Amino acid sequence: MGGDRGQRLAAGGVLTFVLCGGKGERLFPLTRDRSKPAVPFGGSYRIIDFALSNCINSELRKIYLLTQYKSHSLERHAAQGWNLFSPELGEFVHTIPPQLRIGTDWYLGTADAIFQNLYSIEAVSPDHVLILSGDHVYNMDYREMLARHVSSGADATLAVVPVAAREASRFGIVQLDAERRVVGFKEKPTDVDPDGEDLLGNMGVYMFRRDSLEKALTIDAARAASRRDFGHDVLPYCVEEGGRVVAHEFRSPGSEGGSYWRDIGTLDAYYRANMELVSVTPPFNLYDQDWPVRTRPVQAPPAKFVFADDESGRVGSARDTIVSPGVIVSGGSVRNSVLGPGCRVNSWSEVRASILLGDCEIGRRAVVERAILDKEVTVAPGARLVGGDEADAKRFTVTDEGVVVVPRGTRIE
Repeated sequence: MGGDRGQRLAAGGVLTFVLCGGKGERLFPLTRDRSKPAVPFGGSYRIIDFALSNCINSELRKIYLLTQYKSHSLERHAAQGWNLFSPELGEFVHTIPPQLRIGTDWYLGTADAIFQNLYSIEAVSPDHVLILSGDHVYNMDYREMLARHVSSGADATLAVVPVAAREASRFGIVQLDAERRVVGFKEKPTDVDPDGEDLLGNMGVYMFRRDSLEKALTIDAARAASRRDFGHDVLPYCVEEGGRVVAHEFRSPGSEGGSYWRDIGTLDAYYRANMELVSVTPPFNLYDQDWPVRTRPVQAPPAKFVFADDESGRVGSARDTIVSPGVIVSGGSVRNSVLGPGCRVNSWSEVRASILLGDCEIGRRAVVERAILDKEVTVAPGARLVGGDEADAKRFTVTDEGVVVVPRGTRIE
């Protein structure tokens, strides 16, 4: 789409809601003390940073974060890292917890969260409302979706992404007609041939015309059988009642194909997505200056590596690894890992294929392999933590793919 026209469309009347209230139970224990969008990812980032960066890069600067579950960490991150908006220009990013404005319930589902904030929509009076999930990792120019939405005259537009048939049971599957209009939904179907062709999955990214959204949510709230969910209830209802619902096929900015989108809703998916970042040519590029990913700045000194070719064999080194500010690799060896801010890896220790979320300390001659360590984990000198070990499975969470996950603040003797 034309850049000038696209920016006028985007800046002229879109209000964005980012849904941030999910418990993220499948990411436990990483969500023991924080909501899923606040979980660290890729070293210095939080998961919420990707949706917010997409908004900024798409010139969308009227944003509400709908929080609920253990929201303090997320609210602090938003206040300290995303206070770059100008109220004088009508820009903002505000967090809104459940206010019980229209009843006595907390947010009951994705649709109910928006329904309980119709007051906030009326206060801004946008032409269109964009609704995002705060727990996905991807780059997307929402102006392209807006252009598709406006040009098609749609009541609602949803973003879709190719999904392998063998993974259909993890997603909402969208059915389209020849004009790319949505004609049906199958929520996590289990009867799909795993060797069949790719399908189209619902990304949880929705663009509504304001009046259409308000009408659909009001009707849905009155239906006793509704689960108050966009994918289960609101969008299928719009289709059944003859509303114009169209699909926007997701494409990463500047990409001719192979667009990257990850729903990191499980520990194994979270682990794999982090490990993709440390490859020589990662499928998701954190270093793209044309589409920067912002986060809260870390006030810490640069990373440091000390000891090399010592007669005792101490070599402080890291290879194929993301190293965040404040990290000290003091005579230890790190390979294929992600080190969050403030971690320290001591002499003769080994860290392999692991994720350290921040302020972790690996003692001398300790071994950590195929592990996720939440913040402030200490691995004592000589200790061994290796994914798949039966001893570790008795103490900690071990995923289906054999990754051991250690809760925040644990000391491993």
